[in-house]
Amino acid sequence: MLIKLAGGHIYDPTQNRQGEPGDLFIRDGLITSAPGTDAKFDQVYDLSGHIVMAGAVDIHTHIAGGNVNTARLLLPEQHRNHVARRLRTALDRATLPGSIDTDGEPVDHPFSNAKWSTTDTGYRYARMGYTTVVEPAMLPINALDVHLQMADIPILDTAALAILGNDDLLLRLMRAKASQSQINDYVAWTLHATRALGLKVINAGGANAFKSNARHFALDDIVPDYGVSSRQILQTLQTAVCQLGVPHPVHVHCNNLGIPGNVDTIVATMEAAQGLPMHLAHVQFYAYGNEGAKGFSSAAAQLLEAFNRHPNITMDVGQVLFGQTVTISGDVIAQYSRHADASPGKWVMWDAECEGSGGVVPYRYREASFVNTLQWAIGLELFLLAEAPERLFFTTDHPNGAPFTAYPELIRLLMDADYRQAYMARLNQEALAMTLLPNLKREFTLTEIATMTRSAAANLLGLHDRGHLAPGAIADIAVYDPQGCGVSIQMPDPFANRAKPDYRAMFADAALVFKNGRLMVRDGEVIARPAGHAQTIQPALDQRIERDIQNHFDRFYSLKLNNFKIEDVDISRDDHQRFQRVGLL
Repeated sequence: MLIKLAGGHIYDPTQNRQGEPGDLFIRDGLITSAPGTDAKFDQVYDLSGHIVMAGAVDIHTHIAGGNVNTARLLLPEQHRNHVARRLRTALDRATLPGSIDTDGEPVDHPFSNAKWSTTDTGYRYARMGYTTVVEPAMLPINALDVHLQMADIPILDTAALAILGNDDLLLRLMRAKASQSQINDYVAWTLHATRALGLKVINAGGANAFKSNARHFALDDIVPDYGVSSRQILQTLQTAVCQLGVPHPVHVHCNNLGIPGNVDTIVATMEAAQGLPMHLAHVQFYAYGNEGAKGFSSAAAQLLEAFNRHPNITMDVGQVLFGQTVTISGDVIAQYSRHADASPGKWVMWDAECEGSGGVVPYRYREASFVNTLQWAIGLELFLLAEAPERLFFTTDHPNGAPFTAYPELIRLLMDADYRQAYMARLNQEALAMTLLPNLKREFTLTEIATMTRSAAANLLGLHDRGHLAPGAIADIAVYDPQGCGVSIQMPDPFANRAKPDYRAMFADAALVFKNGRLMVRDGEVIARPAGHAQTIQPALDQRIERDIQNHFDRFYSLKLNNFKIEDVDISRDDHQRFQRVGLL
């Protein structure tokens, strides 16, 4: 099948295309070169006046796993009455629950569309033009549950990062002075067994220290009973990821999250990275100083100064936006420290066999709050002061800073300085006065948005078949209408001689979204919902490591090792192959 997308304003940083009108061609799910003047197209879309980008990629969003399900159970009021009648799509209206849609796919019960369900997650991301998302915190013991949930998310390709850093066997190996090659084999085995795309470290050693009543855990603190420091754990795992050739750097949730003065911790973590690649997650929560009468201040400039000195480091922001959300994390020390701030006043802390622990604490960010305004401003400072959008990524650490559905609002704040200034008038002025934000006039360009959310994001994950619009890429394509119109409207250059478009409206509901060359969304409405694929990595390893793992499981765990490992057959539907293997470096 041959499709032509004609005349859209193409933004693709990998090809240095910055909005000039052009055509794209799709053949059998892939972007292809121009087929020649005699080509006969099965379908042609006139995209005159529209913005065309690759499908967006979210590198850090909590969409599956134990914490996500616990949050759903803890907050039924967030979804109890939000059933399908409020999210009806053209696809839903054409079918009834339990029937088969026009593509031979089963139709879910309407409650599957409840707020923050797997169906809702896929639909809402797709409507914004996202086609690939990454769950950044998969406990190995919980991997099957994570993959089952991700497999139930329609349209999107997914991936997950396996958590190590508090694992009992890892720490025992380190205590016994195991070689780096043995550690590498264990890391590789974990990636194989859990079908992960990369490795996540959360407050290395902190969950084990919490069990010994530690309530703070710094980079050079020692894990009780194991005799290794947080720094040693982090560096050992970082070395393993690099030596194994895993494309995505070790993905780090630093120590001392949310504590005033913790900018020193994240700077020390950058310096501890040994010059090797390392990704630091949701860094807004680490850009805190301890100056001023309240002992809480912005350290965004200090963090970025260190960031500029360390080109081996990448970061995502974890922007805070105002409203009700729920914080979920495997960092049990951080979650326990703020359980008294729960709003509404209920919370969960838990511990899991094999790896770690975590907590779920609902929270409302308030515009009048000094602390919340400062958090909001710090995130925007990081975005607007950063000099390298290809190393800084667009996240809200969903749902911790804000739901991913708030991304269009964040885009407008970054692209429209007048809107940003007007918004600040509603906030806590004492907090704003302690930041550089009121004086920052920078406006992000569409090229910078495409860099953070498409090309650089895909490249960071090692997913080189997406995030761009060059021939050979999978045809994941998002089309946006600057005036919120349908694709049949003819328009001149969308930014010529007129006021800025409402970027929030434009990015909230894409005019068209293609996944693998198939039309998924039209004018903000989902019209098809195929299953996606999970992206995985399988580095080489010495299989003899499994003998040590088997012995450890037999001695200490109730779970059988054979039940720990994920196979494609576990979650495949009919002939749909769920997992796609990503190449090593």
